[in-house]
Amino acid sequence: MRRTQKDSEDSHRKITRRGLMMGGAMTAMVAALGVRMRYLQVDQAEEFRLLAEENRINIRLIPPMRGQIQDRNGKLIAGNEQNYRVVITREDAGDVELVMKRLAQLIPMTAEELEDTIADVKRNSSFVPVLVKDRLSWEDFSKVALNAPALPGVLPEVGLSRIYPRDTDFAHVAGYVGPVSEKDLAEQETPDPVLRLPKFQIGKVGVERFKESVLRGNAGTKRIEVNAVGRVMRELERNEGEPGADIRLTIDADLQNFAQARLGEESAAVVVMDVRNGDLLCCVSSPSFDPNLFVRGISHGDYAALTENDHRPLANKTVSGAYPPGSTFKMVTALAALEAGSIGLGHSVRCPGYLEFGGRRFHCWSRGGHGNTSLTRSISESCDVYYYDIAQRVGIDRIAEMGRKLGLGIRHDLPMSAITEGNMPTRDWKQSRHGQDWRIGDTINASIGQGYVLASPLQLAVMTARIAAGTDVAPRLLRMVDGREQPAPVPAPLDIAAEHLRAMRTGMYDVMNADRGTARSSRIVEPTMVFAGKTGTSQVRNITAAERARGVISNDQLPWNRRDHALFVGYAPYDAPRYAISVVVEHGGGGSSAAAPIGRDVILAALSGGVPPLSAYPAAQRARIESMLNELSLRDPATGEVPRADRA
Repeated sequence: MRRTQKDSEDSHRKITRRGLMMGGAMTAMVAALGVRMRYLQVDQAEEFRLLAEENRINIRLIPPMRGQIQDRNGKLIAGNEQNYRVVITREDAGDVELVMKRLAQLIPMTAEELEDTIADVKRNSSFVPVLVKDRLSWEDFSKVALNAPALPGVLPEVGLSRIYPRDTDFAHVAGYVGPVSEKDLAEQETPDPVLRLPKFQIGKVGVERFKESVLRGNAGTKRIEVNAVGRVMRELERNEGEPGADIRLTIDADLQNFAQARLGEESAAVVVMDVRNGDLLCCVSSPSFDPNLFVRGISHGDYAALTENDHRPLANKTVSGAYPPGSTFKMVTALAALEAGSIGLGHSVRCPGYLEFGGRRFHCWSRGGHGNTSLTRSISESCDVYYYDIAQRVGIDRIAEMGRKLGLGIRHDLPMSAITEGNMPTRDWKQSRHGQDWRIGDTINASIGQGYVLASPLQLAVMTARIAAGTDVAPRLLRMVDGREQPAPVPAPLDIAAEHLRAMRTGMYDVMNADRGTARSSRIVEPTMVFAGKTGTSQVRNITAAERARGVISNDQLPWNRRDHALFVGYAPYDAPRYAISVVVEHGGGGSSAAAPIGRDVILAALSGGVPPLSAYPAAQRARIESMLNELSLRDPATGEVPRADRA
């Protein structure tokens, strides 16, 4: 069948159109290839030329700048200082051992440090930089930089290292940083890549640990060019990342320094708390330690000196120490009995010096007794028999309930390590813990803060603040995070009758100011700073009947670790409470002689905003107090100046 002329023309048009389309597509492909070739051969010519010469472009993490920790007024507690250091990367170094031996001839390195670094390099990925040495002098740092051509894979860097300018003052509160361990990594579900950098440091204890995610920040990155022998040629690109947030604590650095100096070499703790909002102004555990030792790598000798010290400098006694509160607990027993209706405000007890129960004598500290004793007098003169009597009336469960209402027997939520719950025993507790029934003798012991009752200095400060303020004020340590004020919960009124709380305050006033008050010698005579408090002494050994018959051995005749603990709690001013304080001196002897004087000095420093004014002390004590205050090792690390208040 012959095709018509029309069919031929249609076919010709279709072939022409297809040819044009194919030609256009081919032209586009050629153009695209041309553009790509131009990009590779012209725009990227320099980079590919470097690669052709066996150069490499590496991407490395930049550790973020750690956030600062400051006191309530912005004074530096934990910061960062410039640090000259040297790192090595295995994939660029080639023969690591040879390079390290060359490096060891330039900078001070022990044989042990050399072996450890070589082991770290081999253990980590080939592209991960490993820290060889930090805190180099400028001279040593310069030597490494000048000899860089002979040290492939070695890179001198200027970085940042953690520093604690106030040395021992904040070791237990702020804590310290240290190298990331396998345990640290295991505790995180998806560890931040920066944590895998060898010898990268994170918080180990205290605020540094519990606010690690806030303080650390986010790592940056940098692209660097290295040549065939691993020498860094230049930095191509840099993204700094995000620095960590600054944290401002509620602690007052000057008050913290004063309290630390005042405790001296005692194994002791002091807590000062604002009764209005719960701010912890002072939280000192003594003796302390220098956290900078842990940052720089503590020696075996220094660490052994800390762990073998019987005063336990590594322990934060303010929150982890659990002590029998002794007579500082008597307000809890009294309030429990008053609130339960077991006694009235006019209740009195005759104290012959002991109470007999179940064939056993429970002694008062006053061997001759206190005679007929009222509630207020029982607090001011610390009569034990009064509390033996009322405890039997109210029972341990209600005493424990009152203790928890006042902040004892509970774990307070603070960013600090090893916070104890203490112990507020009940009938059920003893049965579940010891498999034994609770006995009346247990209640008698608990009534004066002995037996199974345990409390930390922090809890005792909370208890005192709640009695003083009449609210459920709770402690807090963080004032600001990243410039944002941390809201303090508004305390609610305690569910305790106002007249019962007033009775406790009156008794505590008499402790300090009545003629026979147990802490009268530690009173404050300045009318605007009148002090109220309660002494306590807790036994750490049993006193046998035979010893009582021949005379109880005095504390100063006993080995240090068998002496009684000395305790004191108080608040001031009496008429308008602002600060509450607790003091525990381990094996210090009597609360009135060892703990109360410390409490007075520290509360005066808080009220006056500096070294206590001599005018606040009784006139007969001023010469001795002035001498004692002048001997304290007070200093402001930022200025080197010794703060002195007006002594007029």
